[in-house]
Amino acid sequence: MTGADAPYDVHEIPDFTLECGVTLRPARVAYQTYGTLNADRTNAIVYPTWYSGRHWDNEWLIGEGRALDPERWFIIVPNMLGNGLSSSPSNTAPPSDRARFPRISVRDNVASQHRLVTEVFGIETLPLVLGWSMGAGQSYQWAVSHPEMVQRVLPFCGSPRTAPHNRVFLDSVRAALTADQVFAGGWYEPDRWPVAGLRAAARVYAGWGFSQAFYWNEAWRELGHTSLEDFIVDFWEGFFLDDRDPNNLLTMLDTWWNGDVGRTPGFGSTEEALASIRARAIVMPAEKDLYFPPEDEAWAVSHMKNAELRVIPGVWGHFAGGGKNPVDTDFIDTAVAELLAAPSGI
Repeated sequence: MTGADAPYDVHEIPDFTLECGVTLRPARVAYQTYGTLNADRTNAIVYPTWYSGRHWDNEWLIGEGRALDPERWFIIVPNMLGNGLSSSPSNTAPPSDRARFPRISVRDNVASQHRLVTEVFGIETLPLVLGWSMGAGQSYQWAVSHPEMVQRVLPFCGSPRTAPHNRVFLDSVRAALTADQVFAGGWYEPDRWPVAGLRAAARVYAGWGFSQAFYWNEAWRELGHTSLEDFIVDFWEGFFLDDRDPNNLLTMLDTWWNGDVGRTPGFGSTEEALASIRARAIVMPAEKDLYFPPEDEAWAVSHMKNAELRVIPGVWGHFAGGGKNPVDTDFIDTAVAELLAAPSGI
């Protein structure tokens, strides 16, 4: 069984101290698995979630006939801290609930996922770590934090370091969410969300998630929408109003804003951290992504020892990596298959 209604598992880490110095007691890592772990535990793939995504939102790239075929691979999809399923402002008991929930780093996410992979499954090597958007950022971090373990990495539509222009976008989303008076500094009632702020954040996002050419070509019609306003309301406002708690969104936004593999202990710069990656990599930006443009990822690849830049063509912008159209899905799937067939980097 797959999808949002399928049962999933939770790994509890009794005392998990975050980089900010706060300890979650416990930290809860919600996860879903697809396939069967083989006897020697060598067929596991980690596929983290993205900003506000849940594990079922990754299922479009998993399945029979795909590179991530559960008949061959054991795919683990861990939910990000802050996404509402793993430890989050919305599901943590006082005094660390809601606006008191601690700051989460990308490295905190990877550290909790490493605990899951090793403590629950006894896995020592990962043939592949991959992910979209913030999942891509976690993929980079996995390769930096655990070079002896990660054989291949495929980050798509994401980056190892959040760029200044990306932070400008994130600040506008934060401003939209917090401007609603109902937000009340994060202490809104669980049954009375700042809906006006969520709708405003959706409007901000709408101008960034897809490219200018996507709108010029009216490609939203391919998603079944009948007008531009229909697309903005149904797709974007519907997305943000679909059980996405504002405090959760702000926690993950802060994680994204501060993302940088160069902050990993032992490294003095992003360039140095990227150069340490041993995994074979295919880095896949989208041609017209406004968050993570190809030139940014070309810079990242230039500092990696065993990496290929492969740009996803087309007008879908950031959502080229979101599983919304079959052409881009097949392009990504082909790269996953080629990478898995190639020799590992370690």
